[in-house]
Amino acid sequence: MKKISKLFSLLICIVMMSSLFVGCSKSQTSEINFFNYGENIDEETLKEFEAKYNIKVNMETFDDMEAMYSKVKSGAGKYDVILVSDALMPRMIEQKLVQKLNKDNIPNISQMDNQYLNLDMDPDNNYSVPYMFGTVGIIYNTDVVKEDVDSWDILWDKKYKDKIFMFDTYRDTIGAALKKLGYSLNSTSQKEIDEAKELLLQQRKLVNPLYGVDNGTTMIPAGETDVNMIWSGEGLNLQDEYPNLKYVVPKEGANFWVDSLCIAANATNVDGAEKFINFVSDKESALRIADEIGYTTPNKEARKEQPENVRNNPNAYMPEEIMSRCEIYTDLSMDVKKMYDKAWIQIKSDEE
Repeated sequence: MKKISKLFSLLICIVMMSSLFVGCSKSQTSEINFFNYGENIDEETLKEFEAKYNIKVNMETFDDMEAMYSKVKSGAGKYDVILVSDALMPRMIEQKLVQKLNKDNIPNISQMDNQYLNLDMDPDNNYSVPYMFGTVGIIYNTDVVKEDVDSWDILWDKKYKDKIFMFDTYRDTIGAALKKLGYSLNSTSQKEIDEAKELLLQQRKLVNPLYGVDNGTTMIPAGETDVNMIWSGEGLNLQDEYPNLKYVVPKEGANFWVDSLCIAANATNVDGAEKFINFVSDKESALRIADEIGYTTPNKEARKEQPENVRNNPNAYMPEEIMSRCEIYTDLSMDVKKMYDKAWIQIKSDEE
């Protein structure tokens, strides 16, 4: 009797332990934490992923890449999938903040156009899968601006005084001035940065309000501005919505950026992260996301399904002659950053 009782007790323990392991397994695979730059994804794609894999997506957003980097590095947040910019990618790889991908589990990377793979930021895409790309360019009101716009010069044209909008981001705004001068937007030359600073100080008399970011997307359709710096996604969306607005990539070249999906080094659900990255990299998901957020997709199969006016728009999918003059931002050394910071403080402080 005692032996039977012991066996029965042992059986109960085994059942309980099995339940615990099942419970642990379920908690590990039932959700992923996604750290996204803004809400750069559509709700339908998230719902479809959750329904297909029974994995809940907890999405947290950030609006500044350096803030994302600081939070990930500090360990203040625990994430599985992170959206990482091209400029930060080498730093995050070097500091082991993202982990090497098992591309056998992300076969949809094969759908990406070679143009957006094997970039210097991550040769062989060992750590990242391209998610979206775009440019910084110009949008203008054709009801007011009658000349063809193809250059950064328009942002210094006195005809549009108080109707010009510039970004309140030093890499973009100083970068536009550097490109106008014929320099690299990744310049490390004190002389070139000083020239760009002087050019922007001259422009200050023409710019009202001083600088901004997202408010530019509402100001130009409202007629408050006529010529704006703008990111391509917002620019192309506004162009579609308002027939009098046109987005262009300046002939001198501009910032070309690629945001990519990575798996955090300390991810707790690598399997779920791989499934998520593979899912959003599929043609159908990539097509829907591009349509929703307005940015261009690196997925070559999705591009084929886009409307002709999108897939053949040279200011969205740039021809080689424009692409060759565009640059990806590089992660500047601390000494060079100090040069840019000093110039930016002088530009911003000259308000009167």
